Amino acid sequence: MPELAEVEYFRKQWNPGMGKRVKEIIINKKARVFRGEKPETMKKLITHARFNSSAAAAKQMVFLFNKNLWIGIHLGMTGRMECRPKNQTPIKHDQLILKMSSGPQLIFNDPRQFGRVQFFQGEGVPPWWAKISPAILSQEFNAKELGEFLKRRKGSTIKAVLLMQERFPGIGNWMADEILWRAGFHPAARAGKFGPKSIQLLFKTVREVCRDAFRVIGKDWSDPPDSWLFNHRWKKGGRCPKTKVLLERKTIGGRTSCWSPTRQPLGAERR
Repeated sequence: MPELAEVEYFRKQWNPGMGKRVKEIIINKKARVFRGEKPETMKKLITHARFNSSAAAAKQMVFLFNKNLWIGIHLGMTGRMECRPKNQTPIKHDQLILKMSSGPQLIFNDPRQFGRVQFFQGEGVPPWWAKISPAILSQEFNAKELGEFLKRRKGSTIKAVLLMQERFPGIGNWMADEILWRAGFHPAARAGKFGPKSIQLLFKTVREVCRDAFRVIGKDWSDPPDSWLFNHRWKKGGRCPKTKVLLERKTIGGRTSCWSPTRQPLGAERR
């Protein structure tokens, strides 16, 4: 499942079409990604509209056109945004194609169709966009509210809490493991056990990992450096980049988790 930075990267793949008008829109009428929407209405309204801007938040992205038209896309597990030459024929699993007045075609391709395309026209912000929680790098995300959220989820493991989109929008499995590894917290630590110093450290590290992910992955899909846990977490015989001990893996909080047993001992969160 694409996470915060991957979504930002894919959002930018449609940038070459910005400022141009939609000459033609092609929709896979059998696609499941339009569930709950009326594709033909979207097709009628978007045709001839000008693509003005885009944004990403959490695991979603929006593309804004004139006449207060919005297209929202959730990538799901296998969705991807592509930009192709204007004369290239569609390929398998193309669910949405925007042929622009000049330049390339803008494509949403999704083989497994766990992704979703949404549409909105009107004043204000679409309800499905407005309900996304404040971004982790925004001023609305702060250590005080983080601490209160941990108290409300005191019986849950910290790994499970970090995956809760209502407080950590865009954080997925690899980012949660990266955050806990850098901060030195065991993924099975209970949220209610975190002391004041640990809450501050967790807050700082969550923002640090988000910034690093945007800088490396979100910018141009670069590979993270070997100093991150990312490159070692699923490697057979993978070792902690800091302590060089073998990494451990187990399902925690409903997701497979990876951690360094010496760097992330249970109890470190009590400070």
